[in-house]
Amino acid sequence: MKPFEPLSPGGRGWRIVVDELVVATRIGLHAHEYRAPQPVAIDASLMYRGVPGEASAHELVDYEAWCERVTSFLEAKPHTRLLEVLAVEIAALSFDEWPALDAVTLLLYKPKIREGTRRVGIELDWRRADYDAWRMRADTHHAVGAC
Repeated sequence: MKPFEPLSPGGRGWRIVVDELVVATRIGLHAHEYRAPQPVAIDASLMYRGVPGEASAHELVDYEAWCERVTSFLEAKPHTRLLEVLAVEIAALSFDEWPALDAVTLLLYKPKIREGTRRVGIELDWRRADYDAWRMRADTHHAVGAC
């Protein structure tokens, strides 16, 4: 057995951990938050089961590519009012672009947003089945709205 293979077929696989990716984006409910981008920090856990190797790169999640893609997405997108919506958009982007991704946990927060706290934020924990159900509802809602 190779040292990186799971010990059993039911093994959980690999977890990429991204700690405090900070990106300036347009976010918030308050009038002053519409004036300019502000920092949002992202902690992410990306789970997948691929076997590391040059020939199996399609089975992996490239953490550098993930960070770059999320950064470019957040820097270019229009204003979003809620961190919760932003978390769903990042999760959807992740599942769409990395088919090997089994699960994602995202913690989004605004550093130093409230006096007396280091950070305040939200956490989203999705498996691929959660994403698939969300996508089906979103597609159905969009199709019904188009009629």
